[in-house]
Amino acid sequence: MGKRDLTSRASQADLPQAARPAFELKERKLKKLLRGLGGAAVAFSGGVDSTYLAAVCAETLPGRCVVVTGRSASFPAREREAAEATARQLNLRHILIDSEELDIPEFSSNPPNRCYLCKRELFAKIKLAAAQAGLPHVVEASNVDDEVDFRPGLQALAELGILSPLRQANLTKDDIRQLSKARGLATWDKPSFACLASRFPYGERITPERLGKVDLAETFLLSLGLRQVRVRFHDHGDLARIETDDEGLALLTTPAVRPLVAKRFLELGFTYTAADLAGYRTGSMNASLTAVERKASSPGPPQLSVAFRGRPI
Repeated sequence: MGKRDLTSRASQADLPQAARPAFELKERKLKKLLRGLGGAAVAFSGGVDSTYLAAVCAETLPGRCVVVTGRSASFPAREREAAEATARQLNLRHILIDSEELDIPEFSSNPPNRCYLCKRELFAKIKLAAAQAGLPHVVEASNVDDEVDFRPGLQALAELGILSPLRQANLTKDDIRQLSKARGLATWDKPSFACLASRFPYGERITPERLGKVDLAETFLLSLGLRQVRVRFHDHGDLARIETDDEGLALLTTPAVRPLVAKRFLELGFTYTAADLAGYRTGSMNASLTAVERKASSPGPPQLSVAFRGRPI
């Protein structure tokens, strides 16, 4: 099936009737923003947001859009392979680059501005890949919901001149899921994912071995049927704290599954394994930060008045 088949609006009937005009207005604004760029490289993880952005970009800028994925210790092979498969299905030109945030001296100590350090390194390399492909801009897929949480990485994007058209088009996560479903994108209901470095409380050292342990633990839980899951690493005798949704919690506590998890996690080197009764929530590690620490780690609000083709938006 060709790119046009997979990136066209497959079923507008899937959009909620009452909200359809608002969805379509936002998508038209997104297309207008992208069209004005003349060409772009999309930072591509293969998740809900970046897949939707890539599909719209490829449709709006035929022949002038590539997607770029970074290989690193904090991005699991399963996610990279899924991103590669999605790019093939959508007939996207896909560039893989090596981005090793653990080479950044400050990153491994896991300070509150860890995401800022990582984004600076990764997007500098994506900008280089875009330039080598003859494309003038890099776009990324944060949405307006991301502005609510503590996100020091947004400052790095602003400093590097990376564009965030989903935010500029005022698209929320739910908007993107609905529009992805209408386009027939398989990622429309994919669970949210964040890099494995987010599994560690600030101040606890991040190492390749620890990242690998968390990756294996999450892969095992996914193999049991859990969908939305995080294994948080706490250095108290190697404690694993599992965050998952209601269905995942119910599955974890069944007599058939609980001993399997306990046994496997012990084999991976976790002395203790706990299920977080509060369940999965985005940015749970940020709860330990004080307001002063948040402010110090984020030099200022993200600068969103980046010009698209010289026109402030």
